[in-house]
Amino acid sequence: RSAHGGSLATRPSSYSRPFESNLRRILRIELQNLRDYTPPYQPDTKYERFRVEDRPGERWITLHGTSPYGEDIKIEASMFDGSMIVPRKSGDDESDEEEDIKLHISVVVDVRKPEGADFIEFVCSAWPDSLEILKVYVFPHDGLPPRPYIGPDIKRLSSELRIGFSSFLSRRGLNEGLSKFLHSYMMNKAGAELMNWLENVNKHFD
Repeated sequence: RSAHGGSLATRPSSYSRPFESNLRRILRIELQNLRDYTPPYQPDTKYERFRVEDRPGERWITLHGTSPYGEDIKIEASMFDGSMIVPRKSGDDESDEEEDIKLHISVVVDVRKPEGADFIEFVCSAWPDSLEILKVYVFPHDGLPPRPYIGPDIKRLSSELRIGFSSFLSRRGLNEGLSKFLHSYMMNKAGAELMNWLENVNKHFD
């Protein structure tokens, strides 16, 4: 019985060597392809009046800045966390595909007056060509009550009010330009995070 057990115990090790060797080879190829064809570049540290905090290894980045009106603004943006299929515009490229994919980024914007009063928060969707407001919250400086009213669905508000909120953000540099910057930034970050992940996995099998 002990001889049986001994032979069985050695099998996983002997069988796994070719598999692990092949896995290491595949990992090296994947890493080399990334380095050769889509190498990540040094990320931007500034966008207009905002400084960019990358937070490597995390799915979010943070931007800090001051508005033309003296308000402190903090922006938190996710990596790509969703997508939408849309009709392809004629002349977009040479592809025969009739549909295109728009990637989505979740964005949270805090606008705070310098005297430490209540601050307002906008929850937004950043598409490649637009910044869409989903929710608007007001946070008292002394904290929220136990069961706060968090505000209506923004789509139920009048178009004038929705336009007003969008204009409020746009005057502070939060518009489609920011969305384009975030999409470019996150495309590069996705490549950098993938490369870092592959390198860490590869080290495990060395």
